[in-house]
Amino acid sequence: MKKRIIYPAIAVVVLLSTVSFKSDFFEIAKQIEIFTTMFKELNMNYVDETNPAELMDTAIKAMLDDLDPYTKYWNEQDVEASKIRNAGEYTGIGASVKTIKDKIIIVEPYKNYPADKAGLKAGDEITQIGDIKVADFKEDAGELLKGASGTKVDIIYTRQGQSKATVLTREEIEVDAVPFYTLLDDNTGYIVLSKFNNKASSETIDALNDLKAKGANKVVLDLRGNPGGLLSEAINVTNIFVPKGELITTTKSVVKKYNKEYFTKREPVDIQIPLVVLVNGRSASASEIVAGSIQDLDRGVVIGARSFGKGLVQRPKKLTYGTQLKITISRYYTPSGRCIQALDYWNRDKNNNAVRIDEQDFKAFKTKNGRTVYDGGGIQPDIELETSKFSKITTALLKSDAIFGYATKYYYAHKLEKSSDFKFTDSDYEEFKKFVKQSDFNFETETEKAFEKALKIAEREKLDQGINTSYDALIASVNASKQTALDKHKNEIVNLLTDEIIKRYFYREGLYDYYVTHNPEVAKSQEILNNTKKYNEILK
Repeated sequence: MKKRIIYPAIAVVVLLSTVSFKSDFFEIAKQIEIFTTMFKELNMNYVDETNPAELMDTAIKAMLDDLDPYTKYWNEQDVEASKIRNAGEYTGIGASVKTIKDKIIIVEPYKNYPADKAGLKAGDEITQIGDIKVADFKEDAGELLKGASGTKVDIIYTRQGQSKATVLTREEIEVDAVPFYTLLDDNTGYIVLSKFNNKASSETIDALNDLKAKGANKVVLDLRGNPGGLLSEAINVTNIFVPKGELITTTKSVVKKYNKEYFTKREPVDIQIPLVVLVNGRSASASEIVAGSIQDLDRGVVIGARSFGKGLVQRPKKLTYGTQLKITISRYYTPSGRCIQALDYWNRDKNNNAVRIDEQDFKAFKTKNGRTVYDGGGIQPDIELETSKFSKITTALLKSDAIFGYATKYYYAHKLEKSSDFKFTDSDYEEFKKFVKQSDFNFETETEKAFEKALKIAEREKLDQGINTSYDALIASVNASKQTALDKHKNEIVNLLTDEIIKRYFYREGLYDYYVTHNPEVAKSQEILNNTKKYNEILK
């Protein structure tokens, strides 16, 4: 039934979101009429009582699922949440959380904010908020944590199997775009830019000016894990280091009005200071605009691992009753002409999954100085480090929360007075491997998928007798290979475990302090910045 509703519903969204009908007005009008009459007949005649709002919500969301994951329907609450993210201020508990079935898990409490003051820690599972049990709340239970500044709410949570209670007082939360910056011993300024809200460029400028006043004569801009944000702020951050009037990105679309060129509009802060930009597989969107333009303009050296590869531009379109459609309107391109989009959502495989653009299909482009760079798979760093990479098994460990879960276990089993004392030993890693093996971690390889499919075909053709034993042996071999993969990708996994564990003891600020003396990417950045010859060779 869903699919019959989905495709005609496209007309409704398009009608509400734009007046540009792309010369197919008749087809749109036709589909609107079909959908309207069908929706009416369905609700009037279906054997059971229907909920029109839920049917429509399902239709819209399922329709958008056939597009890219960034085109989303926003209800009124989603619209407000978007405003808060971009403004960098909100009222809440001061922690990142996620809802899983019947509980809300504290992912990271922020130092000296309400959740931290109430004694909540990463890994705690909130089961009741006020008089409402999370399991009984059908909507987003995270909304229950929000409220006016100064209001209190009773919280019941589980920690290490024990039920506990606390009282949480909501506060105004200010989210810094630059949560940390410092001057390293060799006069290198280190700036962490964690998001592109409307304070990103101003906070980066303030940090840079302060560091220069303290003696910084080179700078590292850390964009690792930065998921992006406002396009305008990506332009403004790049403008800090490049002259006014420089092309930073171009957007292209089948809708002509979205074809635009974006240039820097301000006077720069410093176009000479040697610069390194750090990226990894979780640096996306606006982060990739900054890293890609710095690379294309040969303004600095990019270090780390290939970025996420999100080259799609979204814009919110107002609908009725305070709702919005966040719709992908164009692709963005770096100054050299690269589109760094990694997944093709318009030419899917037979399972309807987006296809990753193959490396052999990457196209070559030239930077301002004539260096060769490639499109199609995120920003490839000038210097790639093993510790920054995200292999398939590492990504699976992150998705399954195996790294998060082990960090929780480690925290309650070890005491640590200062971050400089921390070292994740080989013995610790063996414990982690045991933890993964005993957990419900499930990393299904393409090999396993192919074997399983072949077995099902054999069963249908009555050829499975005698095959099952061989199948079990093959799967056992694959599982053994998975354990080998944990050893093969040990460096990148240990790096992520270290990050998660350090945050448990010393918050995010402590993690950045730890980076100053222990992080391989920061160390490599200093090495390159302190070797003028090498730095210039990379860029020329």
